[in-house]
Order: sequence, then C-alpha cells, then structure tokens
Amino acid sequence: MRTSSLALVVISLLSGCGGNSPNDIYPTSAPVITPANGPDSFLLFPNPQLQADGTLQTNSAEYARAYYAAIDPNNLRSTLAGFKSVNGFGNGTGTELNATFGDSRDLGYGRRMTARKNADGTVAFLVGNYLVNTAGVYGYSTLNLDAAVVQDPKWHKGTSAIEFSPSSTGGISFAKFYSFDAAGNRVLSLDLDGRGAKAVPTTCLSCHGGRADPLTPAQGSPTGLALFAVPSNSASMARGDAQAHLHALEVDVLDFSTAAGYSRAAQEATLKAINKIILGTYPIPLATAFTEDAGRRIATANEWQGTAANLIKNAYGGDGLPNGNYRDSYLPTDWQANGQSTLYQSSVVPACRACHILRGTKNQADLDFDTLAKFTSYAARIKEHVVDRGDMPLAKIVADQFYATSMANNMALFLASAPLAFVSQDNAGNALKAGRPIADTDPDRVIPTGATQLSAAASLFSTAYQWSFISNPGGATLSNPNSVNPIFTATVNSTYVLQLISSKGAAVSAPKTLTLVVNSALSPVPSAIRFANIKTVLQGSCLACHVAAGAAPISYDNIDRNGDGLIDTTDDAWLYAEVRGRINFTDIESSPLLRKPSGEHHNGGLQTGFDVTTLAGNALRINYDLFLNWALNGAPQ
Repeated sequence: MRTSSLALVVISLLSGCGGNSPNDIYPTSAPVITPANGPDSFLLFPNPQLQADGTLQTNSAEYARAYYAAIDPNNLRSTLAGFKSVNGFGNGTGTELNATFGDSRDLGYGRRMTARKNADGTVAFLVGNYLVNTAGVYGYSTLNLDAAVVQDPKWHKGTSAIEFSPSSTGGISFAKFYSFDAAGNRVLSLDLDGRGAKAVPTTCLSCHGGRADPLTPAQGSPTGLALFAVPSNSASMARGDAQAHLHALEVDVLDFSTAAGYSRAAQEATLKAINKIILGTYPIPLATAFTEDAGRRIATANEWQGTAANLIKNAYGGDGLPNGNYRDSYLPTDWQANGQSTLYQSSVVPACRACHILRGTKNQADLDFDTLAKFTSYAARIKEHVVDRGDMPLAKIVADQFYATSMANNMALFLASAPLAFVSQDNAGNALKAGRPIADTDPDRVIPTGATQLSAAASLFSTAYQWSFISNPGGATLSNPNSVNPIFTATVNSTYVLQLISSKGAAVSAPKTLTLVVNSALSPVPSAIRFANIKTVLQGSCLACHVAAGAAPISYDNIDRNGDGLIDTTDDAWLYAEVRGRINFTDIESSPLLRKPSGEHHNGGLQTGFDVTTLAGNALRINYDLFLNWALNGAPQ
C-alpha cells in the first residue's frame, strides 16, 4: 500500500533518530572477533583461503569476478534491469508473488521481496533491502520495515537477487546469487552489517550452505583468468555451483507492518506460496505422491539430500502442507528422545539451524545438526568457533542475540557436561565469550635435528608470549622465548615438551603444551616436502572413493581436468589448488585435509597413516605427520 498519507507519516518518522519499538534490536557493543581472519570474521568462511601474501581469497574482488563469470558468462545480468529481463519479471507470464517484512533475526533489513516461477521451472527472487541508519548503528528497527513498505529511496541500500536455473550450457538447476547497489549496478562487495565490505558471493554463500572452494588457477583456463571451482558432490557439476540453497521464509521470526496489506495475516497465503516455491528447489531422496514434491528432482547419491524440506513441511502441518499458517514446531525426534529439546529449540534453532540445515552432503550429512549425535560430533569445533574465536554465529545480529539471551549459557552448559567436559564457563557458571587470550602453538609433530621455527601466531586475542621447556632431555635451546616465533634447536634425538603462555594486558591464558619429537633420520625433512609427496599418499588408499570426476568427492586420480584432451602439468596444478584449498592456514589442525583422513566426519573412516591417537612420530600417523609438516611449511607445490 503506497497511499500518500502513509508515505508522509512514515517519511516523517524516518527523519527522526530512532524507532524505539519493542521489536527493535540493537547491539549494545560490537561483538568481539578474532583477528586471525582479518579485521572482521562475520560473514566469512572459517577457511577463507589464506594466500601466500596474507590476503583472503574468498574476500577478494578476484573471487567475486570469477563467480559472476561462472554464473553469468555472457554478462546479461550486470545490472538489475538485465537480471529482471533475463528472468521475465513483469512480462505477464509465470507466477509472481510479493511480500514485505522485517528481517529482525538475520541482517536487520526491511525487505521487499518478489518471487517468480517461470513455466520452465526456473525460479528467481528479488529482495529490496532497506536500512534506516541515521546513527551509524546497524541492527533491526521497525523503521527499516516502514521504509520497505513505502519504498523510501533514501534508505534503499540495494537489492539481493537469487536465480535458480541451469548453467548457460544447460543441465541441472542450481542457486546463483547476485547483489546490486541502489542504482541497480552489480557489485563485487557490500557491507551488510556495518562491519566493513565483504566480497560477493562469500557474504551470500556463508549463510546459504555454500562452499568456499579455492579458485582454479589461471594456468590452462580458457580465459587466462582464475576460474570459480567445479564443485565436488554436486549434481550439476557446473562451474559456479557452490552448492548453496534457498532459505525457507521462517515466518514466525519475521516482523510485519500494521499497514493495510502488509500485516502477517494479509500476507500469510503469499508467504506459504513462496515457501512452496523454495521447497521445489530442494532435491528429494525418493519421489512422493504429494503435490508440493512434484517438481523436486531426485537427489544424486552424494549430494545434499534436501534436509531443509523437513522444516517447511513441519511448519505447514506435514506432508501435503494442510495448514495455511506457518508455525515452527520442528523438533527432530532424536533431540527429543535424548532429552535435549530445550537446547535445540532455545539455542540451535535461533543461532545455528538456518545455515547448518542447508549444509553437507549425503556422505557428510552431520553438518545439518538434524540429530543430537551429529551436533555432538562437532562439539570441539563449536567450542573453537563460538567460545574461543567468536566468529560464530556467523551473522552479527544473531551473535548479539546469542549472548544477550540464554542461548550462550545453554550452549556452554552442554559443552561443559560429561563426557564432553569442555571449558566453556567461568567460575560463576556463565558462558565464556571470545576475547580472552588463548595460547596456541603449531601442532605436536616430528622434526629433524637442527633449527626449527615455532609459532604462536594461532594464539587468540594475545599480544605477549612466553615460551619455556617442560621437558628437555637432550639439552635443546630456545632463542627469543618471548616472541611469536622462537627458534628451537636440538642436536639429540628425543621427545621435547614446551609450554606457551600468552597474554593481553593483565589477562593471561591457560598454558598450552607442544610436543616435538626430534628424529635425525626423518625423511623427507619438512622443507623438502612437495605436492608430489602428498599426491602419492592421496593416490594410495584414498582412490577407493576419490577416483573419478563427476558427482563424487574430489578425484585424486590423474585426469584431464581442464578438458584439453591432455593429462599434463596443468591438470596437476589444478589438483594442487584443490588440495591446498583443504588446508585452513588460519587454524592448521582444523584443516579437512588433516581431519577427514584421521576419521573425523569422513565417510571412508580412518585412513592408513593418519591415526592421531598415537604420538607424533609414530608409524601409525606417518602420513599425518607428512601432511602436517607440508602445511606448516606453506604447502609448496
């Protein structure tokens, strides 16, 4: 409704300094985040593909350009007008639905959405984003919703767009993400939360279940430019399919206007119709007779299986979607059976579910947190990212609310309980929050005799460091023990144990120990390890699963990756980039290249030479030590 009277009233309100509605959400202070991933980790992947020059590939203009080149190779959607034209907005055909609401839980915008479904089954969404930000504070205000209702150009920050369609050469449809500024021009980066501009599509893929694969090197590419990756485990196998998906509209947590035509009641039927369109984009494991599933394709053997469909179906009364109104009562039976209903509903639902329910593959479905066992299997990573680093929840408003409510305490209690027993609470039982100094060293490992540089760079929120020996049976030395990178020198084969304590001002960390096994016969020495050594291991037992190109895990075999009819050094360079992309250089031990073959969240289980339950230098973890030393040396090709 855009009557002049409503417009005048709202524009008058927007000229003020704030709404002060009970629905408004403003942070009391900026959340504390780790400096490890740059000045701000919100809306960035935990593995941002750190480059040798210290830049983050997933937060670069190059990454955005490669993405747009992959999903729009003919540059037909470089403007909002072009996107509308390609997708048929306003042409009088297909189905178009409009809804306006306040995004009070995620980014804080007032959002004006148009959803479109074409006769060929392709889908497109346009969302105008409105933010009243007179004081430079990002949060949710009902004024943002008011601005969306009247489409006030002063507060229009830009337009988000999603297209669900095949690649330019055809095939299976997948989700593609675009961002346009207020003038309608496509942008490479945008500031969604007042924490600085981040590159597209990282800002979108982070919350839509997407992957952060590294770019394919320019070497051997048809354009001479770095290419967006061809995904593993996808059905499309199209460059640019980052395996992201569309979020359901969780109507219960949206805010609605009291203006005629914009209330929840007035829009409920439209919101359900939009959710049915979204449901239709999800793959389905097995065909059903229910009409809402008629357009869903059968999932391939390895891809994400459409878990989020359970949320939409539950909200509308189950199969057949018999209810007209959305009501989120989704509680997976496993959580209820194990007595963790409160944890799921009070913490997982508002802080984790929206992103995680879109993540994973069939073989690694534990990321969707749909059972308590899956959630528990990630307890160590939850403690790392939520309690220590503070880079999750991944969106700022969600993170603000996480600590302003009981969410954080519920999560901390779970992490502290047996048998997990993580340190996640202070002495008073309150949830610990990121910001305290945490000492961290490179992982325990085997090294040769001579000099080895150590590192405390992985320590969090720390400005001072103190290294010392706990066990020094061979008379090793440690130079510059109060630095980030002391030099450890040993001439005698033995096992040495060191301790690191870090601090920031008067705050002091708990000690962190580092075990170094010195072996003068170690071969190859860390500085000599190259990708050829790593590839030899990967082409051993890993080929049982990682064998062929297609809808399967990344192939470690020698195949023609760039399609030029040859298997040569270019193909090896492309494989190297993919393998290196599975190293998290901001947190080495969390690297999938190390964790997965060690049996963590790995469909193939524990691989030979990766048994980390043994000590460094043990023959049962010889391959782990090889991979670890390669990664610590920068993973040279």
